[in-house]
Amino acid sequence: VDDARMAITAIDHAIDEVNRERSYIGSKQNKLQFTMSNPSSNIQNIVSSRSSIEDADFAAEAANLAKNQILEAISDSDASPGLSYLAERLGAFKISLLLRI
Repeated sequence: VDDARMAITAIDHAIDEVNRERSYIGSKQNKLQFTMSNPSSNIQNIVSSRSSIEDADFAAEAANLAKNQILEAISDSDASPGLSYLAERLGAFKISLLLRI
């Protein structure tokens, strides 16, 4: 009977040791998976950020182009009396925007 108890105790200790080793290996595996996935996540974030910046630059340039085309058309107001009226209205609009701020 004592030999059986000692055998069961030895088996319990062996099972505990196996469980500790499995936990250790599992934690190392998780660290390795994180280390492997982190660079690809960083690359995706960089690509997304670059795309957003390029989109914002394009939108700003398109707005500048439209503004410059309007200003150019207004400066050539001798060609069309309607454009001088537009220039006056835009000036009044800018003043009203400034007053709201």
